Parts: sequence; C-alpha cells; structure tokens
Amino acid sequence: MRVNKDTIVKAITLYNKYRSPEAHAKLIGLEEEIIVKFEGTFCETCGVNDWVEDFKYVLEDLNIKAELEEIYEPIDPGENFRIGVFKVKLKRNRR
Repeated sequence: MRVNKDTIVKAITLYNKYRSPEAHAKLIGLEEEIIVKFEGTFCETCGVNDWVEDFKYVLEDLNIKAELEEIYEPIDPGENFRIGVFKVKLKRNRR
C-alpha cells in the first residue's frame, strides 16, 4: 500500500525531534516499502535495532500500520548506521 510522502516526512521529523542526536532518521526510499537510514551514536544500553523499530510506533501515531521487514547493518564495523525497511500493512481507522 502506498502512503503519502508528506506523512512519512512528518514521521521522520517527529522521530528526529525526540530521538536526535542519539539517532537521526533520513528517508532514502518510498515505493512499495518505506526505507529509512538511521545514523547516530545510539544508546548502547538499548539494543541498537530498537532505535530502528521505534519508527514503526511513530508511523502508528500518524495512523499508518507498518511492519519492520528488515534491518541492514553496515559491513564496516566502524560505520554507525542501520537501514530499516518498513512494509505498510493497512491504514488504521481514526477514532
């Protein structure tokens, strides 16, 4: 299911507002899936992948149900980013 790019940009803005500078999201693809790059120092007490999964909950707050399909990690251990691939399932009904 396709989603409005403005809504995804809003989700990224909200994500960055509350999670930056530890994690910063950037949209890198929006076709059948939402592809977002997450960079930052991340809090090591949390699992690094939890920072990526949190984006799903921001989407839900904006009435978009999505599942985290895949997390790609850098090949070089010196790089500190993850790429999350989210598949939109259905739009939730507003109450």
